[in-house]
Amino acid sequence: MSKKNKRAGIVYSTNPDFSYKYEGEGNIETLPPNQQLLKIYLDRKQRGGKTISIVKGFVGNPTDLEVLGKMLKIKCGTGGSVKDNEILVQGDMRDKIIQMLEKAGYKTKRVGG
Repeated sequence: MSKKNKRAGIVYSTNPDFSYKYEGEGNIETLPPNQQLLKIYLDRKQRGGKTISIVKGFVGNPTDLEVLGKMLKIKCGTGGSVKDNEILVQGDMRDKIIQMLEKAGYKTKRVGG
C-alpha cells in the first residue's frame, strides 16, 4: 500500500456514516520559489546505464510539482516523470534545469559531479 493511501489508525467501522481519514490528507501549501532550495542530482543506478537528472526538495502541493516537472521536461525537450516528490528528467540536463529554476526564482544546489 502506498504511503498516501494509509488509513490513520482505523481498521474497520460499523458506523454507516463513517469516512476514513488518510495520513497526509489535506491541502499542502506550496512555498514561494524564493523560499525553496531544490537539489539537482545525476543518477545511473538501476536504470540500465541510462542517465537521469533528479530534482529533490520541492515543498508543496503535488499538483504544483507536476506543473513544474512538465515545464522542465518541455524546456529540456526530453521525457521524464514525477514520482515520490521528485522530478525525473531523462539525460544529463542539470545545467539547463538549474538555469530554468533560477530564472523562475528557485534557489538551486547542484549535488555530486
